[in-house]
Amino acid sequence: MPEPYSGPIIDAHHHLWDLGLGRHPWLADTAGERGGLGALGPLRQDYLTQDYVRDAGRHNVVATVHVEAGWASDDCIGETRWLETLDKSRGVAARYVVHVPLADRQARALIEAQAAFERVVGVRDILSWDPDPPRRFATRDGTMDDPAWRAGLALLGQYRLAFDLMVFPRQLADAVRLAAAFPDQQFVLNHCGSPIDRDAEGMRRWRDGLQLLSEHDNVAIKISDLVAYDHDWTLDSLKPVVLHCIDCFGTGRAMFGSDFPVAGLHASFDDIYDGFKTIAVDFSADEQTALFYGNARRIYRLDDVSSARLLPA
Repeated sequence: MPEPYSGPIIDAHHHLWDLGLGRHPWLADTAGERGGLGALGPLRQDYLTQDYVRDAGRHNVVATVHVEAGWASDDCIGETRWLETLDKSRGVAARYVVHVPLADRQARALIEAQAAFERVVGVRDILSWDPDPPRRFATRDGTMDDPAWRAGLALLGQYRLAFDLMVFPRQLADAVRLAAAFPDQQFVLNHCGSPIDRDAEGMRRWRDGLQLLSEHDNVAIKISDLVAYDHDWTLDSLKPVVLHCIDCFGTGRAMFGSDFPVAGLHASFDDIYDGFKTIAVDFSADEQTALFYGNARRIYRLDDVSSARLLPA
């Protein structure tokens, strides 16, 4: 029986927040459900570097990528400035994927300001929209075809910024056209493409859409927070989703991420990474290293990160 992966890990997707700052409106007591995640009550507490270190302590995490966490949209640079104040000695938030509203008239200035921070390597402007309002993250549909939004996206390349693409399966056809229209832009699909509809038709739509998107070499995928869409998950229910992602994108364009603390609504950090290690056990050593470490290191420009363990055992 092969041994589970024990090498270095770059967690390609997680969040931090200090609710005392009052900058996360989606986590306010008066905010409703969002994105099919279920009740958000357990997330309404601070989640800081020391909390991540506690949760990830059993795993060989050497660095992490912090992804924008729904900070107030009129102050997206404020989140980056706050992240810069945090302790980096344990590799947590070594790189940032930040928010820029790409259709905004100030998008050029905001991108330039964000890119001035050395740790900023990507942008996310969430596009996930559904006819059912409680599922929505985005405020409108069709953003990927908006000329103003595309003009903002077109600016990222000059700063070597990846774009984290967060959509639902019903939007994957639009994402295919977007990837084709911007062949030199690095896209990273979040959360396996968010397979939110778990019936046979919904999963077929997700599988087919993922396959078509993967045909574009400028798209990578993050295998993260599967439990957001599979609240009663088992390893057997997660495994085919993970393997379909890897079948589509290969071990050279897929990476693992925890999406903590959001994934903590339905699983522990150990559940998530022990699950990844079990599912990936039959891949070669080099393939596992790429999935857990190498691809995130390359795409998010973590060249200065060594494979030495930073988090405590």
